[in-house]
Amino acid sequence: MTEPAGYCIEDLNEGMEASFSKTLTDADIVLFSGVSGDTNPVHLDAVYAAGTRFGGRIVHGMLTASLISAVLGTKLPGPGAIYLSQNLRFRAAVKPGDTVTARVRVATLDRARNRVTLACTCHVGETLVIDGDAQVMVPSREQKGATS
Repeated sequence: MTEPAGYCIEDLNEGMEASFSKTLTDADIVLFSGVSGDTNPVHLDAVYAAGTRFGGRIVHGMLTASLISAVLGTKLPGPGAIYLSQNLRFRAAVKPGDTVTARVRVATLDRARNRVTLACTCHVGETLVIDGDAQVMVPSREQKGATS
């Protein structure tokens, strides 16, 4: 079995970007609720949610934010990257059926410590729903056993 591709610290440059888009469905919300234990009725109960300031059900913020993890773990930096921290600001609600695009951009590199800070955003169309930053540890070629 071959190891999945992923960037090594030597291959990264400031400004590199990657994204992932997904339409968040009722099934995603129910499954996330079960896995996370977050059964807040604003996510699950249409009658309850209709009486909130959102006027209807909304997607869990952390479900939306998990799309950032999808980018980090599969695209940039990709397999081998290890989450160290994540800062998030929730800017707008996401509704069931919305398509969210998570985007990350390499903001700074600390090659000596194998650390990368990435600017992170999630959008629904033109609407910014989440922004923040993440720090990940990325292996070197030597650590991955890769050749240059």
